[in-house]
Amino acid sequence: QVQLVESGGGLVQPGGSLRLSCAASERIFLFNVMGWYRQAPGTQRELVAIIVSSGTTNYADSVKGRFTISRDNAGNTVYLQMNSLKPDDTAVYYCKLYFPRSGVEYWGKGTLVSVSS
Repeated sequence: QVQLVESGGGLVQPGGSLRLSCAASERIFLFNVMGWYRQAPGTQRELVAIIVSSGTTNYADSVKGRFTISRDNAGNTVYLQMNSLKPDDTAVYYCKLYFPRSGVEYWGKGTLVSVSS
């Protein structure tokens, strides 16, 4: 059972930056996808960005050009650099690890990002 632990959330003013981290409890060797999702109050959880173990990335249109997803060389930590934050970015951000070949997925417990003046 892989555990994912997110960190880096907090309160930031509009236009500010935050960097989220998600660390897996063990090294991951299989082909996988790690990603960030978010859920604002009263809304459904939505994709923010994903990164494949090969390095391919994909972003939601709403964050393109502002957010950057990356992962460390060991492959078990994923980051989300968030710049030019807007109040609409306020949400709980969740990390997900997905193994496409088996369909197995793991979720972190989430970290709150609040963008407000």
